[in-house]
Amino acid sequence: MAFLIGVAGLTLALSGGYIHAKAAVAQMLIERAWRLAANAGEAPKPWPWADTRPVAVLEAPRLGKRLVALEGDSGRTLAFGPGHASGSAMPGAPGVAIFSGHRDTHFSFLRWLHKGDILLARTSPGEVIVYRVVSMEVADSQTASIVDEGDEAMLALVTCWPFDAVIPGGPMRYVVMAAVVGRMPDNVHLEPNGQTKL
Repeated sequence: MAFLIGVAGLTLALSGGYIHAKAAVAQMLIERAWRLAANAGEAPKPWPWADTRPVAVLEAPRLGKRLVALEGDSGRTLAFGPGHASGSAMPGAPGVAIFSGHRDTHFSFLRWLHKGDILLARTSPGEVIVYRVVSMEVADSQTASIVDEGDEAMLALVTCWPFDAVIPGGPMRYVVMAAVVGRMPDNVHLEPNGQTKL
């Protein structure tokens, strides 16, 4: 009996490690595709059989977090990185740019964001949109929705909640909302202390 419990525990541990390893390797391939976009204009698929491509880079400078986001937000896409909701605005455009990610991999850092934190969205044309976090809230996905504010450019980062849930899924979502506060060229980098660096 102890042997079977040990085997089951090892299987679960390896399965959990596989998910994190797949997410990390995928981000490396996606990052490569993003860099190729600088020369080609539109980012190529990160691997030949991919049904998505990179559309933006999301950064949380205070936390040292940088992720390449993919086109679409299906479960298959989110297995490899955060996804941009089809039909939502692109970063910096009027409306709400909605990005989703898994709470236990790519968007686990959302729990550490604070109101007032700076977020960056780098777009393929080489522009960086600077956002400031204005709210964080828990919402029921079955009864709540993200309202498009019209002409105001907003960013919504969405993940499952609670962060430490044992069972995945469920209707609750953690939503971080941020408003545009400026733009800067792609060759400028924001340090964790808020200072810019060329």
